[in-house]
Amino acid sequence: MLDELPLALDRTLAQPLSAQIADGLRAAAAQGALRGGDRLPSSRALAHRLGVSRTVVASAYDQLHAEGWLTGRRGSGTYLTTAPAATPTPAEPPTARQPATEHFDLRPGAPCAEAIDLAAWRRAWRAAADHPPLVHKDRGGEPAFRAAVTDHLLRHRGLGAHTETTVLATAGTSSAVGELAHALFRPGDTVAVENPGYQRAVGAFRAAGLRVLPIPVDDFGLRVDQLPDGVKAVYCTPAHQFPLGARMPAARRVELVEFARRTGAILIEDDYDGELRYDTAPLPLLAALAPDVVVHLGTTSKILSPSLGIGWLVATPAIADALLDHRVRTGTGPAPMGQQVFTAFAAHGDLARHLRRLRRVLPPRRALVVNALRAVGAAIVGEDAGSHLVVPLTSAAAEQRVLESGLTMALAIDGLARHHLDQDRRHFGVAIGYTALPWKDLVAAVPIAADCLADARASVA
Repeated sequence: MLDELPLALDRTLAQPLSAQIADGLRAAAAQGALRGGDRLPSSRALAHRLGVSRTVVASAYDQLHAEGWLTGRRGSGTYLTTAPAATPTPAEPPTARQPATEHFDLRPGAPCAEAIDLAAWRRAWRAAADHPPLVHKDRGGEPAFRAAVTDHLLRHRGLGAHTETTVLATAGTSSAVGELAHALFRPGDTVAVENPGYQRAVGAFRAAGLRVLPIPVDDFGLRVDQLPDGVKAVYCTPAHQFPLGARMPAARRVELVEFARRTGAILIEDDYDGELRYDTAPLPLLAALAPDVVVHLGTTSKILSPSLGIGWLVATPAIADALLDHRVRTGTGPAPMGQQVFTAFAAHGDLARHLRRLRRVLPPRRALVVNALRAVGAAIVGEDAGSHLVVPLTSAAAEQRVLESGLTMALAIDGLARHHLDQDRRHFGVAIGYTALPWKDLVAAVPIAADCLADARASVA
């Protein structure tokens, strides 16, 4: 039956071939040419028919699996599920310059929920629900969760278990920063942070009464040469600097570690987008280079979903004990349910498969955005990785023009202005995320964003 379907591929389009195949199968299901229970050909057979690599078809099938269109039966093949209801076709399709009828979120920092295997997601929640209700929770985190995190860090971030460190559960990165601020420092202590940088971390430090010292960043991340002696801690995002997207090279990481050991400062390593590398192998974590002076933070909110509300922290036993003492005094600690879901999701390889899927589906999303923006003359900065990119602009006026133009088109775009800690702004531009939207919405939103950038550049030229 599938041999009769019009799955034509256009290699002149910017849209990836895998996305064209997925679109064609969705359309066939929505129009009734395919029905629930129909068996699809193997990825090898369909690849041969269409004249593409098997990887292209496998990527399309993965996407449809994540959306709930397909299901696999062991030893039998891949089948169409009872298809989701088709969206009615508008009488007059909107053009790139018509106001959108829905909100398109192109802000950074969101997970690619569309890539999650929903069957595996449901299995993990069911497995977590099988646990009996707790009477008391472990304030350091469920033992099984801490073991799953240890395995994840070893396999996917190259951070091995070490007698000098302890793994604790957290309620996410921002929460962990707040706990560290209260547990390790005194009001009035100075903490150095990247500028521009992650404002929620800044807010957590300030809420604890700490003095936040902005340190400039360049194409290689935090300027270590600008760090003064006397700071109690340095907060940074070396894997993928937020928001500019730079990766801190090995030499600067060593320089930062040497600064910490010389001055007694603690390095707080926020592993933002650390798992989302698909161009080159990741550099060693700061925590792997210097577990004695580094507190490593990670979270599930970018790789899975913020609905779990959990993350992790790796630190020396002394720091871990101070944090646990703070939790006992304040009666706080991460909720166990999210930990149990993550543990179940990781238990049978679903987490590893999900991370591999992310590394396949994110590059086409990034390429879609890059190609559209370069077509209107926009420059792109930052590493070819992660979940967002940055378009530099020449002035604050140009940045504001893009944001205002986006609002009129129902686009949520993030400007660099709000990520600065002072008035001495050295970076102008916008950060565009490509993970929050479903693929079809991303395809619709990106040309509008490109037009907004083109209009802003022209208006301030």
